Amino acid sequence: MIRKLLLLVAALIGFSSPAHAWWELGHETVAAIAYKNVSPAVQREIRQLLSHQALLETPTCPARTIEEASVWADCIKTLGPRFSYAYNWHYQNVNICKPFDIKSNCPDGNCVSAQVERNLKLLKDKKVPVRERVMALAFLVHFVGDLHQPLHAGDRGDLGGNRARAAYGDYVTEKLNLHTIWDGLIAERAITTPPSLIRVYSSEERGRLGAGTVEDWSRESWQVARDVVYGSAYKDPCADNPERAKLDQATIEKLIEPARDQVTKGGLRLARLLEEALA
Repeated sequence: MIRKLLLLVAALIGFSSPAHAWWELGHETVAAIAYKNVSPAVQREIRQLLSHQALLETPTCPARTIEEASVWADCIKTLGPRFSYAYNWHYQNVNICKPFDIKSNCPDGNCVSAQVERNLKLLKDKKVPVRERVMALAFLVHFVGDLHQPLHAGDRGDLGGNRARAAYGDYVTEKLNLHTIWDGLIAERAITTPPSLIRVYSSEERGRLGAGTVEDWSRESWQVARDVVYGSAYKDPCADNPERAKLDQATIEKLIEPARDQVTKGGLRLARLLEEALA
């Protein structure tokens, strides 16, 4: 178990930038939940669009399935300046120590919530070239996942927790921070805890958990960042120089359900948007 933890932490440290939300498992799970909960007609539309993924001309970053499409927006960061314009689209870190204000944290639409709405519009419009609709689908799937990673919605001026040194149980290293913990360690623990999150949800669950606007979801994720992520890591998250965040085993256990909730909501809300765009 210790060896597995060390290997996972070592891998996560390489994915600690703000654009690698939920690592791969979180994004793929959000996408799989969404696909399970859209109509057969929308599933066909998704498969049809992704059958044209070669038009993206990113062979090292395929998008043949919705799961592959869910991590495409992170993969293309390896392609250098070609997609560098999209870097700021993955997050909108609104300060948890100030009143919620999305507008000042989204200059010129360069934030995750604005890009969810933009790519939804592109996906809806069948007059848009197929290549652009395939790209919009991949971006939409990824960005809805990003929006539900709390540290892409709220922080305390520490780059989404990337500058927040942290200890995970007994494991402590200078390179380990809150962002890497929530991207991978907490996400993996939450998603692999039974029962599986990937299932067909009832119409009541879909209606209740999928409700709201993109701004509502932004505020909700920001509140999770404030109350759950930072609230469980610090005595005073808004102190000028907070101590190293320490997540003991009891705290980690309490974070499993909030993390599962975020992934579930991300999947069902994505399903709602895909129905809206493709039904």
